[in-house]
Amino acid sequence: MPAKKWFIVLSCLAAFGSFSLAENPQQTPIAAEESSTAGVPDKKQLYSDFSELLSGVKLVGRFTTLGNDDGPAAKEEYTIHSATKLPQGDYWLITARIKYGHVDLTIPMPLEIKWAGDTPVITLTKLTLPGLGTFSSRVLIYNDKYVGTWTHGEVGGHLFGILEKVRKEEPAP
Repeated sequence: MPAKKWFIVLSCLAAFGSFSLAENPQQTPIAAEESSTAGVPDKKQLYSDFSELLSGVKLVGRFTTLGNDDGPAAKEEYTIHSATKLPQGDYWLITARIKYGHVDLTIPMPLEIKWAGDTPVITLTKLTLPGLGTFSSRVLIYNDKYVGTWTHGEVGGHLFGILEKVRKEEPAP
């Protein structure tokens, strides 16, 4: 279709869309914004649920490295022992066991958690972890799954997986 015809079609669609929004006030951007918060628990409930979700859990999945398309995505696993809300802004103290290369350590990390409605997004921006290096990441958690992006120095990629509750070990007889 020639460019002029596309312009006319798009103009008609835009005009139709603006008339239909004006005729139905429930479809206005303000009404849409109000309905997007309907059903979202209050912060106290979100924080309690998030703390429970991330305490005693493993993130088990895979990660990719941009530019390295050979073979399957590499396995990854993080064990989060606890997640506690800190009094400063959106920060939480996440204590996690990180296995990365030849390093295996448990470390408390103050991490910023942002919320997209009822969905937590763990954020790291140029956070230096002793023995590991400097990382930036955004990890969204929803419905017992996680997905996100990561950067370590000049390298980065994607990560994804599931959340599994850690089974308490039976005491030795």
